[in-house]
Amino acid sequence: MPAPSRIDQIAERVERLLVRHEEVQRTNALLQDQVDALTRERDTLKSRLAAARTRLDALLDHLPADPGQNTP
Repeated sequence: MPAPSRIDQIAERVERLLVRHEEVQRTNALLQDQVDALTRERDTLKSRLAAARTRLDALLDHLPADPGQNTP
């Protein structure tokens, strides 16, 4: 079996690079999906945190200003 020519070697390397490029693109798409999901989750958690802070602020407003003061 004759040794592959230089062009055949280059063609084989190009094919391998194309396959690798497709793999990297698929991996990148999966990672981007994960980033998008985590971004949505972060935004939801930030919204929930803001709502909880608002509720806590409202509860604190109902507490007496002087801790020794008793209100009926």
